[in-house]
Amino acid sequence: MSETRLPAVFLGHGSPMNALEENTYTETWRQLAKTLPRPKAIVLISAHWYTRRTAATAMEKPRTIHDFGGFPQALFNAQYPAPGSPQLAQQVAELLAPHPVVLDQEWGLDHGAWCVLTKMYPNADIPVVQLSIDGTKPPLYHYELGKKLSTLRDQGILVLGSGNVVHNLRTLKYKEDAEPYPWAHSFNEYVREHLSWQGPAANHPLVNFMNHEGAALSCPSPEHYLPILYALGCRQGDEPVTILTDGNLMGSLSMLSVQIGTLPAAK
Repeated sequence: MSETRLPAVFLGHGSPMNALEENTYTETWRQLAKTLPRPKAIVLISAHWYTRRTAATAMEKPRTIHDFGGFPQALFNAQYPAPGSPQLAQQVAELLAPHPVVLDQEWGLDHGAWCVLTKMYPNADIPVVQLSIDGTKPPLYHYELGKKLSTLRDQGILVLGSGNVVHNLRTLKYKEDAEPYPWAHSFNEYVREHLSWQGPAANHPLVNFMNHEGAALSCPSPEHYLPILYALGCRQGDEPVTILTDGNLMGSLSMLSVQIGTLPAAK
């Protein structure tokens, strides 16, 4: 393994309120950042930039997007003024060729990005490029893009997916100690069991996640699930896949987070 290769990460980001609150999950994000070598830059795939194209933010100063409603004003006041990197956006476009990548000047950092980054890197001083999720493409497409992005890890760039492998807001139980629905628990366990699966990408159980009987309820739309495929696509060889956190909130929201690969070897 390269001495400079960073792990790839998928984080279950949960509620936007995690940006303001302190809990087991936010502490894990904070400790993860302390454990990792400081990235030169971050390429982040968030569930909340779900589009009909593949695009990369290519502006010098991405705006902080408050893409939610019904939360305290303090959350709307929050800013994450991390720099962008037009150069890295161009590099990402070249890596993903022949798939076309739009160099976007409009989007910025949505809450799937900044709500976790504000805990990991509160100084907002690491360049961030956000990559959109093309909702017109099948799951295998997203896994294959992750494979192409994996070379960034050897350049000290953190590839980070942000979503939730179980995400059904219509079925939430608004009580703190709510038990997970059986279908939510079963699907989450299915994901856990196949994180380290090896074989042809087209046969990967987590690429073919909709074959699971609980998938339709766990992922009524796929945008929160797909970011984990980018992280898993970054896996090289038989690298270990480590579960950072797990848990179910309000019955139908999984907080499963994983790390692909180990820390760089000490010099």
